[in-house]
Amino acid sequence: MPEMPDIAAYISALEPRMVGQALEQVRIASAFLLRTAQPPITNAEGHVVRELRRIGKRIAIGLDNDLWLVLHLMIAGRLHWKLPGAKLAGRNQLAAFDFSSGSLVLTEAGTKRRASLHVFGGEDGLRSVDPGGIEIFSRDLDAFRAALTAENRTLKRALTDPRIVSGIGNAYSDEILHAAQLSPITLTHKLKPHEWERLFAATRDTLQLWMDRLRAEAMAKFPEKVTAFRKDMAVHGRYGEPCPRCGEKVQRIRYADNETNYCAQCQTGGKVLADRSLSRLLGADWPRTLDELEALKRH
Repeated sequence: MPEMPDIAAYISALEPRMVGQALEQVRIASAFLLRTAQPPITNAEGHVVRELRRIGKRIAIGLDNDLWLVLHLMIAGRLHWKLPGAKLAGRNQLAAFDFSSGSLVLTEAGTKRRASLHVFGGEDGLRSVDPGGIEIFSRDLDAFRAALTAENRTLKRALTDPRIVSGIGNAYSDEILHAAQLSPITLTHKLKPHEWERLFAATRDTLQLWMDRLRAEAMAKFPEKVTAFRKDMAVHGRYGEPCPRCGEKVQRIRYADNETNYCAQCQTGGKVLADRSLSRLLGADWPRTLDELEALKRH
């Protein structure tokens, strides 16, 4: 699922292509994509894009008539920039947003239709899809610690809960915890002051590193192949490969349909966590599906 660095890269690529341009037409090929009936999607046509914004893991397109088009790509949704009027051919092509300079095409691999498009009027409507997690670059250490300790959660769950921290998912939480040299199953109420400092710094530094990298790539070429598995990642998706810090093999914990990657030497004092009891512990602190996780909102 595209996370904060990936969404930032998309926005960097889309801003010079869309901002200041009129949205000529919206073509929707999948009946499952559009999740709102009012305002009608046709109200967006003919209006100029004035800004793009990230809302958690969503991309919000703001128009000059105070409408917002909000895209959530979920696991398999991806964006592509095509020639103007690009045809929607094939079951994976869900929608096109047509501009005079090109068409933004939304695709979704697989048979499950999880990607969504919402249309909202005004800032109040936009806030209705914001899960409420803190923005890591606009908060200090105290606010970060307060958010993560509101409930006693595993670090893995706390970092990926959209009500707690905005924009982080499975991939970058693995990278953050490896950088901080902390176990994914450590409970937030057990962290010591120096560990909070390491975690806060690692969260900011890891996300900034990948945002800078992906934005640079997106400015050179539209990001057609967004993936959660990148060759330069330290542990995520690298089970059995050597840890770049110590050389020991990267381990994993499997639970439900999820997997957490970590280095036992760097993060857990040499202890391998992937036994049944610890998998149950982490699984009990995690929604069984990504759909359930993404549906969480602060009440």
